Amino acid sequence: MTLAIVLAAEPAAGRLTERLAAQWRRAGADDVRVAADLTELADLVADATGPVLVSGADLVAHTAVLKHLATSPVGPTVALVLTDPPAPGQATVREERGQVVEVGAADPSGVFGGALRVGAADLPALADAARRAGTAGGGPLGAVDRLVADLAARGTLIFAQRVRLLVAHRVGDEAQRAAAEAAVAAVDEDRAELKLSVKERDDFFTTFFVSTWSPYVTKAAARIGIGPTGVTMVSVAFAVAAAVLFGAGGRPALVAGAILLYLGFVLDCVDGQLARYTRHFSAWGGWLDTMADRFKEYVVYAGLGFGATHAGFRYGWALALAAMTLQTVRHMTDTWYGALHDEAARRPKVVSADAGGIGGKLNAASTRVQADTGSVSYWLKRTVVFPIGERWALIAIAAALFGPLVALVAVLVWGTLAFAYTGGLRTLRARWMRVPVLTTVDAGLHRDDGLLARTLPTARRPLLLAVLGALGAAGTLVWALLAVHGGGDLPVWVPVLALVLLLGAAQGSRAPHDGSLDWLVPAALRAAEYLFAIAVGVAGRAPAWLIFGYVLVLTLLHYDLTARLEKRQVAPPLHAATLGWPARSVLLAIGLIAGYASIALATLGAYLLVVFVASVVLAWVVLPARARGGVRSPG
Repeated sequence: MTLAIVLAAEPAAGRLTERLAAQWRRAGADDVRVAADLTELADLVADATGPVLVSGADLVAHTAVLKHLATSPVGPTVALVLTDPPAPGQATVREERGQVVEVGAADPSGVFGGALRVGAADLPALADAARRAGTAGGGPLGAVDRLVADLAARGTLIFAQRVRLLVAHRVGDEAQRAAAEAAVAAVDEDRAELKLSVKERDDFFTTFFVSTWSPYVTKAAARIGIGPTGVTMVSVAFAVAAAVLFGAGGRPALVAGAILLYLGFVLDCVDGQLARYTRHFSAWGGWLDTMADRFKEYVVYAGLGFGATHAGFRYGWALALAAMTLQTVRHMTDTWYGALHDEAARRPKVVSADAGGIGGKLNAASTRVQADTGSVSYWLKRTVVFPIGERWALIAIAAALFGPLVALVAVLVWGTLAFAYTGGLRTLRARWMRVPVLTTVDAGLHRDDGLLARTLPTARRPLLLAVLGALGAAGTLVWALLAVHGGGDLPVWVPVLALVLLLGAAQGSRAPHDGSLDWLVPAALRAAEYLFAIAVGVAGRAPAWLIFGYVLVLTLLHYDLTARLEKRQVAPPLHAATLGWPARSVLLAIGLIAGYASIALATLGAYLLVVFVASVVLAWVVLPARARGGVRSPG
């Protein structure tokens, strides 16, 4: 249950209190209370079991602003941030990467908007902050501003909710109140909501070739009653159909596939726009959107690989495998660099030894370019990293004009260059930031180590061990390719040596991951496992489609982990049953040495797929139903 509290301790309290109480009800609050002071607010918070919405009585805002705050998907605790000049008693804030990193900042990026949503986990801190502020009495800040300042001082993770296109102002007298109410009344809510459904900053292709017309599709979907999940599933169907057409080959099929791929990407944008337009957010929807994006892309790679092979190119599936492996490792580095950057933003600034060196200069240059929205350098920076819109556009155009082989080669070339560019620059910036990130999470879970790794001796330098494991797997793959091409067999000692290096990487499981570059460990381990699995398949002369299918299942397991990291969710319920990457690699090595590589890949892949599907059903159907009381345990 969501509780809204209007703190009527502000100078402008009165009729605004009643107005805000009514607005909070329309914004979705299940219960609305008015607190005369911070002590009463603390008592109300102490009895709350769900999210709590708090606002001062000096806020004049469009109801949609309050609804956006109440339903914001960015995090559990969110503060309203305005661009108005601060008035006496109002707290200034500084934001970085969508987080409020400082309240009372000397170099503010905004002013606290007098309203916040506090997640259930942060309610004890809110109650304590209210009691302390109530006992301490007044000060230079207003009551609700003292609350957010105290929460920030405790290290509470507070996300920022900016007001865009809609209206919200904090008022101090009757004239300001009248002006703010007039501005609220002038808002065209539906038009503003439709514009707000489009991301404020997106990539070049999406901005100019999708978002210019996708809002019309979004509005039509809302009118006929289709939800974001329905749009996602239609997008998946379009991508699968495009993959089939790419595999079939022939100019008409390739052109039709390109059109379907483009339309599928438009719908991929529409599902998020529809969620923002209708304010229908859910953990399930966010997870499904992330997983569907990756599944669609890799199914398209499979279609291109089959099509290139069918057209006479011997290594079509190999190119598809390379594209999928490269893209997954890139995504892992993207995820963990983003987490690293978020963690750096939350920590007090420490001047590193390299503050005036190349890392610091790159950081400053990147900040300047990001701030120069719409410039040539801004769009080049966003495009060179090869985001999803550009990838799908390149695939569609190359496949339609030149065929599947050229499409796969183009993806690999641009993807490799983008990986080298981002990897080099991020490494330099990470060394400058000197912030560990894997120490803030369950490193063993996100390494995907499993039980076997926990039974091995612990070794330090986890990144070095992971890189050595990946290099060993890559060397094994190269040797396997040369052996098969020459009509021979891979010597047994080669995969055994690679396995020794992999198990050496597993020994870093319990070591501290506090190095400035240890955020690269998960990506290195993904590369090591995938390359070793491909090497086993090649050496065992397994069908190329089987090797692709096995690695695809691995990517689903690993994207499940990263999706949960990004959405701040717990581990998959059956994660332990996936065995961990070291045990999976050992089983494949045994299968290769025994002469049953294809059987090992097929059996283990099928088992992991069943575990993944069962875990999804448990996580998103069975366990939520039990939590709601829909399914009762026996007895």
